[in-house]
Amino acid sequence: MNILAPPRARLQIEVVFDLVCPWCYLGTRRLRRALRTRPDILAEILWRPFLLNPDIPAAGLPRHDFLTRKFGGEERARRLHATIAELGRAEGVPFRFDRIRRMPSSLDAHCLVRYAAREGLGDAMVDTLFHAYFAEGADIGHTDTLVLLALRIGLEMGGVHHFLDSGAEADAVHAENLRAHRLGINGVPCFVIGGRHAIAGAQEPEVLERLIDVALVDE
Repeated sequence: MNILAPPRARLQIEVVFDLVCPWCYLGTRRLRRALRTRPDILAEILWRPFLLNPDIPAAGLPRHDFLTRKFGGEERARRLHATIAELGRAEGVPFRFDRIRRMPSSLDAHCLVRYAAREGLGDAMVDTLFHAYFAEGADIGHTDTLVLLALRIGLEMGGVHHFLDSGAEADAVHAENLRAHRLGINGVPCFVIGGRHAIAGAQEPEVLERLIDVALVDE
């Protein structure tokens, strides 16, 4: 530790996101890349849930049915996914949309992120869930799948299973989703930096860095 080094500036960054949103996965990777270039900042990331598909049943939907309903068919979705996959490769994000068989409800996954955050593992849980869904095609709406993913980051099986079965935090996730809409956030990802400066979309790291500098000046 260099005791002569200047103290790092503390900065809170709220990430409003959904775990089934590929742009959110891409955007969070870009945020992390931006932060790696700023050793002068001690960033605290707060994960704020957003439900892109609040009406999806707990058991999810067949992926084909969901894509037909949302895009009018798989061909349009395939073109969009090809574009996202190309952008992902530049960030080391291995999108494998072909492996996804079900469109899950993301409610329980968001609850699990909140649970993990209490153990100081929120960031790891988000990364694990994103990778499991978009790279492995895992059904992150299924309780057994969520328990196994929680084990990957060191959480205890019994505690996670009990938590998910209890439905705890579901009301809090719905409340956060409602709060985001009331704040005018209608799309994700959205980054709220320093509590006052917000920007939506999977922004390039350079754009995020500029907003971080603005937020630091206002601190």
